[in-house]
Formats: sequence, structure tokens, C-alpha cells
Amino acid sequence: MTAPPLAAARILLIIGGGIAAYKSLELIRRLRDQGAGVRVVMTAAACEFITPLSAATLAGESVRDDLFSLTDEALIGHIELSRAADLVVVAPATANLLARMAGGLADDLATTLLLATDKRVLVAPAMNVRMWLHPATRRNVERLEADGVLVVGPDSGPMACGEFGPGRMAEPPAIVEAIEQTLKAPSALSDTRESTSGSLAGRHVVVTSGPTYEAIDPVRFLGNRSSGRQGHAIAQSAVGAGARVTLVSGPVALLDPSGATVIHVESALQMRAAVEAALPADAFIGAAAVADWRVADVSSDKIKKDGHSAPTLRLVENPDILAEISRKTAFRPAFVIGFAAETEDVAANAKAKLKRKGCDLIVANSVAEGTSTFGGETNEVQLIDREGIESWPPMSKAEVADRIVRRLAAELAKR
Repeated sequence: MTAPPLAAARILLIIGGGIAAYKSLELIRRLRDQGAGVRVVMTAAACEFITPLSAATLAGESVRDDLFSLTDEALIGHIELSRAADLVVVAPATANLLARMAGGLADDLATTLLLATDKRVLVAPAMNVRMWLHPATRRNVERLEADGVLVVGPDSGPMACGEFGPGRMAEPPAIVEAIEQTLKAPSALSDTRESTSGSLAGRHVVVTSGPTYEAIDPVRFLGNRSSGRQGHAIAQSAVGAGARVTLVSGPVALLDPSGATVIHVESALQMRAAVEAALPADAFIGAAAVADWRVADVSSDKIKKDGHSAPTLRLVENPDILAEISRKTAFRPAFVIGFAAETEDVAANAKAKLKRKGCDLIVANSVAEGTSTFGGETNEVQLIDREGIESWPPMSKAEVADRIVRRLAAELAKR
């Protein structure tokens, strides 16, 4: 009989105080079904939304919520809790809890054990859309990601407060998947980050990220499912390696990487112009999913349904930014990296793309149904150059980014 995916995994779940706390009960159930052991810590505010009894019943052991418990803390229990887990998960991670984490506060059991843990931390933010988009929250999340904290979500959609937008906590199945992928990945995030520190000092790296939106009319557009998470992670890692980073980003619901110069665009033509303006550079990393086509004649007014037939859209090919940069005779970056998102024959298609585009390296991944590449927190890639193929195991997009930056630094050192 095959063991469940999370057999013997030890998860420490911290439940913050928000309406999304009810989803944490489902998360506990799913984790237990997958074979994981779950220990639960609840903040005082979380106890206003769900009861410790409910969480304890599903987890199969008592819930901790008091830093000053005479029984639990007799042997410095918060240290034992923080070190005994394989992974610490914060769900929901409220704006207040994220702020306290970013500030290094330790004013209750939850924040104390987060400060005391030597294990990876995965947070699932949940809050009102305005709170999520507030500059203070953006700064806090940037700080946490720079510290190595992993983030799953938030999703966009209707909220309990009646508003709509990003801020909904990721659904329990998505969080479970992120937990599985995180536990599969190498355990020491710091190893790769230390190895990239300063390795790109004095270099200028241009990165593209996210999708492009090609207008049909003032309301509609052609686009794709890219979230921009991988491109943004690469930009952040390159900053950490000491590079001057210019990130050209399509429309995404992500925070700008701290320390990078970010240029926001919508269309492929705008992205091409921004990349051209950012040159010269030592390296170009084309992680964006640029739309292959755009509408030839964009309507200045919203196209109305006439009840008879659908409109005919004439498409024209967009510029091939990666190929144009690779074939430049002047200002060609010393090293050019492209991405290949494929649904089948990943390696073969990526090899053909490497030759067709003229770049130095292709990072290939599968976006077939059932993968978590588009919109997810993890990635499984193959690196293809003229010498062959290097396959990497599944890992977080932050770890993929660190490895790519390490490879880039090694290549530039040869030039």
C-alpha cells in the first residue's frame, strides 16, 4: 500500500485572527488525510472566529494559545514547538500578523515561536483587498520574502466584506500542494542564497516577468495565465546577488521586488520598448509569457453583441523580444536566458526554441494540466544549452530563481 504524500511530516499550523480561519479547519483535515501530524497554535484573535476545541478535535491533540502557560511553558515549550516541526505554516496570515513577523516582534506565542524557529515558514495571506494593496503590507511581505519566508496566495475574488480583489486566502488544496512541494525541495534556503551573495556585484540584469495583455477594445484583452511569480523571484534573487536590476513587468498581482527598478507595462509592444530602453545590460532574462499575437484593429469603443454573430478578430504577430535581444549586433547582453512553457515534448520543443531564438540558455517547464507552474508557488525545470540538458527536482520558485542566478553569475564570470 502506497504511503500518503505527507506521511510522517510534522506541520506546525499557526492560525491568525480573520474570517478565513474557518478554512484552516479544512486545511487540518486535509493534512491529516495526507498522513501529516499537525500541531496547532491559535492567536487570541483566531479564537474569536473558530474554537480551539474544533481545531483540537481535527488535529488530534490540544491547541496551544498561551505563551505564559504554567504547564506548557515549564520546559520552554515554545522553543520545542518551533524546532520540532518540519514546516511552519501560517494560515490565515493576517495583515497584523505579517507586520509583527516582519518587525521581528515576539509578543504572543505565535510570534515568539516564529522568531525562535529554525525551520522554513510558509504563509497564506488573508485580508481585505485594500489592506493587501497598502504600501505597509507590501513592504512587510517584501521583507519576509527577502528573509526566506514562502508565500502561497492570496487569491482574487469576492470577500466577506463585500469587496472584490486580491486578498482571499488560498484554498486548502492549494496550501496542501504548496506544503508538499516545499517539503520536497532542498531544506536549506540559506545555502543557495549565501552562494549568490555579491556574485553579480557591478552587473546590470534586465528581467521580464508576467503576461502581456493585448487590447481588443477598452474592456477586453487577449492574455495568458502567467502570474509573474518566477520572473519576480529571479529579479529579487539578482538584487540579492548585488546586481542592478531592471524588471519589466506585465500586469501581475505581485509586490515589486525590493531594490529593483520596476517598469510596468501591459502589451508586448510596450514591453519591447521598455527592454530596449533598459539596455545596455550584462544579462537579459526573458521570463515573461509574451503574447504571440495582438489584435490588428483595436476598437476604440466596447464591442457590443448584436445577437447575430460573434465579431471577427484579425490577429498579427507580436515582436519576438527574446530573439531580437539574442541577435543584436550592438548592445547584446553577454548572456541571454529564455523560458519555454510547454504542454508536451518539453525538452524537444525547448531545444528547438534555443536554436530558433539564438539565446544562450533556455529554462523549460511544463504548463500542462495538473502542473502548478502557472500561478503556483513551485516549479520543476530543465536547463537546456548547447551542451545538453540539466534537470532540476521540484522546488519553490524562489529556489529556482536562486539557482538560475547562481548559474548566470558563473557564466558571466567566464566572460
